[in-house]
Amino acid sequence: MIASLPWAGTWLPTWGLIATKHLELRKRRGLMVVVAVLTVGPPVLILILGLRLLFHAVDPASYGPAGTPSVFSGLSNLMAEFGFIVAAVLGAAAGTTDLSDGVFRNLVITGRSRLALYLARIPAGLAILLPCVALAFAMVCLVTSYEGVPQPTSVSIGGVSVPEHLDQAELQAWLLQHPGQAANEFPLGPATSAAQVRSAIDQNIDSLYRDYTANEFGGSNPAINEMAKIGLWVELEAGIGFMVGLGLGSLTGQRTLTTILMIGLEIIVTPILAAHEIPYFLDGQRLVVGLAMDQLRPAALGAGSGFQGGGPGRALFGGRGALGIPPMPTWAMISVIVGWLVGWSVIGAWRMMTRDA
Repeated sequence: MIASLPWAGTWLPTWGLIATKHLELRKRRGLMVVVAVLTVGPPVLILILGLRLLFHAVDPASYGPAGTPSVFSGLSNLMAEFGFIVAAVLGAAAGTTDLSDGVFRNLVITGRSRLALYLARIPAGLAILLPCVALAFAMVCLVTSYEGVPQPTSVSIGGVSVPEHLDQAELQAWLLQHPGQAANEFPLGPATSAAQVRSAIDQNIDSLYRDYTANEFGGSNPAINEMAKIGLWVELEAGIGFMVGLGLGSLTGQRTLTTILMIGLEIIVTPILAAHEIPYFLDGQRLVVGLAMDQLRPAALGAGSGFQGGGPGRALFGGRGALGIPPMPTWAMISVIVGWLVGWSVIGAWRMMTRDA
């Protein structure tokens, strides 16, 4: 009888199975409140309930615009941080609810493929998570675009106004054309003659360009294409958190333990490994997905992150990354991200298929 059912034995989840799992997650009101508070909450609290818009409207001379570049960068980074954590919580719940509710055996004896039962959790959970993250980020973009500061036409470094949107060669050429300003305002050392100024510029152009780009991104409203890159990066951060939380939750069978481990990974392990190089363990540090995502961080967010490192993330996402350790090659960065997504999915599916009913 079971073998004759159309969905029996197939490893692909049916739409009905996905919809059922989606409904099961949505009916957990406490979980949905946590998801909403940690994703939509930060921009609402800071931009709206924090009265930034109202204060600026009442007294613009004392209170700056609500959508400044620093607020945009800070909120985007905060959303990525909380997005990963809340995604892990949602993933852990999706991977353990059948066990905690005592219905896993009932699902198995119906003849449904265990792999299909696991795969159904992925679209069901992402359908809840990703729209919440997109809504929160859209609110930040709207406030930044319509209630932000006017777009500057120059970049200020050490009191010197430099034209915007220069690459490293153009910045070097501009400094050479203005040797007096370069010698007085930039940290070029004791240069007194034109030849010494030129030598100092040539020797320090890399650090000068890093300072230039950091100030450019930190003082400018992100363009639409840059906002799109940042939004995709935040969504990817949340998606990784969900997939890892789902796989780890399926492996351990315990939502609380999984949540604690994921929070520790995000707020303790990853920041330490990203900021400090451990002797003879650099390649091991690079295997942590948070480091790959920090390197992939778009330029508008990496500039204000506090890290001085620069990686090859520019080729993919427009930024130099936000690592405090030597960056990994682009292929390695991609491999780490894909490896965590695929690896934890395989681990979670394997545990689902081998667990005693």
